[in-house]
Amino acid sequence: MDRVHSFLTDEELRSCDSIPEEACQESPGNFFKNIINGTLTRLAERIIHPGITLPWIFSALGASGIWIGLLVPARDAGSLLPQLFVSARIRTLNVRKWVWVLSAIIQGLCLLFSGLAIQSGNHTITVPVLFFLFLLFAIASGVASLAYKDVTAKTIPSGQRGTMLSYRALFGALLSVPAGLGLLYFVRGTDDVWIYAMLFYVATALWWMAALIFSRIVEFVGATGGGRNPWKEAKAGIGILRGDRNFLKFLLVRALLFLVPLMLPYISLMGRQDDSVGMLGSLILVGGLAEMISSPFWGRQADHSSRKLLQISCLLGVFIAVAALILPLWLEDRWLSYACLGLVFVHSIVYSGARLARKTYLVDYAPKEDRSTYISVANTFMGFFTAAAAGFAFLGQSGFQWLLLVFAVLLILGFLLASSLDEATHRAE
Repeated sequence: MDRVHSFLTDEELRSCDSIPEEACQESPGNFFKNIINGTLTRLAERIIHPGITLPWIFSALGASGIWIGLLVPARDAGSLLPQLFVSARIRTLNVRKWVWVLSAIIQGLCLLFSGLAIQSGNHTITVPVLFFLFLLFAIASGVASLAYKDVTAKTIPSGQRGTMLSYRALFGALLSVPAGLGLLYFVRGTDDVWIYAMLFYVATALWWMAALIFSRIVEFVGATGGGRNPWKEAKAGIGILRGDRNFLKFLLVRALLFLVPLMLPYISLMGRQDDSVGMLGSLILVGGLAEMISSPFWGRQADHSSRKLLQISCLLGVFIAVAALILPLWLEDRWLSYACLGLVFVHSIVYSGARLARKTYLVDYAPKEDRSTYISVANTFMGFFTAAAAGFAFLGQSGFQWLLLVFAVLLILGFLLASSLDEATHRAE
């Protein structure tokens, strides 16, 4: 295992200065458990994707464009806003992996009940029920995210985190290829709701298996931060924003990069004029292929300079917005489905890089003794931004072309801000 670990991470990056010696001894095993866990969760996220699968299912159930436009903001706001209120509680725990495990079990339950709601056949209430369960799923995801970053910082050396995250994405994307092919070739030509329900059931099983794997990660007892109440936590967060201007700029860049996933529902529905489940399988397939191709490269780049990767992601986001704006004007409907597949492919590459960049920058930049507060402040900031971004769903009712133009301009601003950031340089340690 050590040899494979050394090969995957590069020998020169294996310094354990950022974690205790006892944790260093367990890091190869934790590295692989983390990858297996991430493979399962990333596959589940590909199968039930708020930018591809859920808009498709909502559209099949007759949901309006407002419901579809609210999916991505609901995911991010739901997962990020509550974190300020739970981070203090998590800090009082000297072993935090069980927070992630419990959250994953809850996420699986939300998916299970979503599948049952679809099979109920009452489409009048199915869409609101699905949206409510998705919001609960997002809240559980946010709590898990906070615990995950702490566990990762305690168990994986700083120079290996980007690489590990990239392999989680790579293998999850690899498994999404047969999932997409299955939809494309075996259930092509049908739009039965039982197929959509089965997608939720498969994702449920994946989340519960991931919870089992994560429970096996060896996490040693760590420091507890005293557990400030939410108001003291908020005060501490305001102090961080006032005293760390570079961190504030990073939060603005991260917020603007949120526009990249916000484009995806509009892009993916460009191809819905084609066979429903078959085209959905194609979208899952190309998304998985794109992430599989790009993840190892992005992981190395994130470990080398997550700041530069933030810049690259912003520029590529501008390209996607402009392409999505122009292509429907140039192409006939019969060619638009193929253009949709191409855009989803590029989008998946870009979003994979953006996710790795922001995660790696935040974990490496946040000071070791105050990492939970930095993470919760970052996520709460994003939560407020994404809640405000829900307004784009209503603006999109008048035509998504204006939205894409605004997104392109804002992502150019994101590139300029990212260019002025300090390098993280594993500052946390």
